[in-house]
Amino acid sequence: MDRNARIYVAGHRGLVGSALTRNLRARGHANLLTRTHDELDLTSQHAVEAFFATEKPDYVFLAAAKVGGILANNEYPAEFIRDNLAIQTNVIHAAWKGGVKRLLFLGSSCIYPRLAPQPMNEAHLLTGPLEPTNRPYALAKIAGIEQCWSYNRQYRTQFLAVMPTNLYGPGDNFHPQNSHVIPALLRKFHEAKLAGSPTVTVWGTGTPRREFMYSEDMADACVHLMGLPDAQFVPLLGQDRNDGLPPLVNIGVGEDLTIAELAGLVKSVTGYAGDIVFDTDKPDGTPRKLLDVARLKALGWTPSMPLAQGLQAAYRWFVDYETARGAG
Repeated sequence: MDRNARIYVAGHRGLVGSALTRNLRARGHANLLTRTHDELDLTSQHAVEAFFATEKPDYVFLAAAKVGGILANNEYPAEFIRDNLAIQTNVIHAAWKGGVKRLLFLGSSCIYPRLAPQPMNEAHLLTGPLEPTNRPYALAKIAGIEQCWSYNRQYRTQFLAVMPTNLYGPGDNFHPQNSHVIPALLRKFHEAKLAGSPTVTVWGTGTPRREFMYSEDMADACVHLMGLPDAQFVPLLGQDRNDGLPPLVNIGVGEDLTIAELAGLVKSVTGYAGDIVFDTDKPDGTPRKLLDVARLKALGWTPSMPLAQGLQAAYRWFVDYETARGAG
């Protein structure tokens, strides 16, 4: 990507979008296009098409989405499928109409079947039933992959989907009910430490295995993929076929751990001195979600942030954010 190219980062305030924005700026890309939700409602087709017609971006990172953990997915399934379908449909279609050179659509590893072989590679898409607790969100993301593939075949676009593993890092959502597992645990252990609570309760049995990736690593992988030469990028797109691998690349670290092990790490990072209790009446979700990242590695990229170090950085960000919010 030329450093003077107009690059639109949809969802620039979120965990993924903010990391992408920082990475692009660090690489010298100063001509970034960003809009808040109040400035541009991505669920409005008219608003999105007007934005693309006016701003004419050259590249698009589609990181805007309605996201959340098990509780949020269970309580708001209609919003998760409706909003995500609308956002990605509008942006992908407007990108084609506007002649965007390349688009990167960010999904989630929950697109793969609940009991997919481990590690999960791109060929496992649509080979079995999804995890029920996040099926509406997963189906929306699968539709986005298919839309990218369809536009690539029919219109010769260069739209690539990437599926990051579970992410965490600066700018994460630390809401006590609607956050993902790492920010939820960081907040829970932090508040228990401040309150002197003897125990912290963690949902589920602690046995499911999860893979976690620092958001800055994820952003670096995305920008790396968007900057690939045509000889490497175009073969990923499936422009000449409607079978075989979809235009999809997994983004992860290739290692996982149990939720119990994660809780122990978070306990250590936050300095909590009490005990961990598991509420086995709460759902575990998918038993294991480990991505096969061989395709990404073959394209020349590997992660750099160890989990323990990344957790420390995320915790520092959370404490600083809470301190600044309290002072405000």
